[in-house]
Amino acid sequence: MKKDYLLGVSEDGFHKIAYTEWGTPDQTKPPVICVHGLTRNGRDFDWLADYLAQRGNHIFCPDIVGRGDSDWLRNPLHYTYEQYLADMNAMIARTQARQVDWIGTSMGGLIGMIVASLPNSPIRRLVMNDVGPQIPVKAVTRLSKYAGNDPEFSSIEEAKRYFQVIYADFGKMSEEQWQTFTENSLREIAPGKFTTKLDQGIKRAPTKSKIAWNLLLNPHKALEGTLFDIDLWKFWHKITCPVLVIHGARSDLLLPDIIKKMKATHSNVEVLEVPHAGHAPALMEPEQQEVIYRWLKREM
Repeated sequence: MKKDYLLGVSEDGFHKIAYTEWGTPDQTKPPVICVHGLTRNGRDFDWLADYLAQRGNHIFCPDIVGRGDSDWLRNPLHYTYEQYLADMNAMIARTQARQVDWIGTSMGGLIGMIVASLPNSPIRRLVMNDVGPQIPVKAVTRLSKYAGNDPEFSSIEEAKRYFQVIYADFGKMSEEQWQTFTENSLREIAPGKFTTKLDQGIKRAPTKSKIAWNLLLNPHKALEGTLFDIDLWKFWHKITCPVLVIHGARSDLLLPDIIKKMKATHSNVEVLEVPHAGHAPALMEPEQQEVIYRWLKREM
């Protein structure tokens, strides 16, 4: 693994997008870009990236701006999907490849879905980890309760106990994995004082994002009795690449009816269910990693 960064640009100027890179280029297979969830960072993919790299894949795991080791934006209203799409286009360019495979957890899956829906998209295969084209408002409400609200911690051990509670739905993780996960999530703000590697301003982002407002205020959902569900079906219907959907069996964000509709409206969708996880599987178990590896390796 090596660490590096590239530059994104917003109305505030240029900002650093940190990423980790695993493996080496292979002209016979596209690189893999792994993108994390709303409040997380690219180090969540360390275990999956290492597994894939050992099998010959070339992997890039960026920290979306405002998270991890990436810069924070001066104006938090610029944390929008439009900004994330522009930054990830720069990430794709950094790989120097014509095609990429995309693995996205939650928010990272939504970004990948939008990129895959665009004309001439470079995404060859798309893995969506516990997220789909429709997100129930109850799940959004639950996530908002802790998104950007992490407290300060007086020790790494205290932070680990906190993460083990709020991220219990990530599924099976060993103590060693929890320890590394915690260490990758924290920055020290004073001697013996820690907080998460997250700009608290991300909670204000939807007020400016055109994409976010279009999703939240879709009047057609009222006819289905699901007003204010986030609706991304218009993007989903434009996707032509193969899709692997990973589903945490206890998830309140990706529901069985949504998966059923995804399969009915796309000719090449496969589903991997993780029985002991909710939203969203951590993808740290070799069994899940092997399924992903073999699916990416499969001929088109």
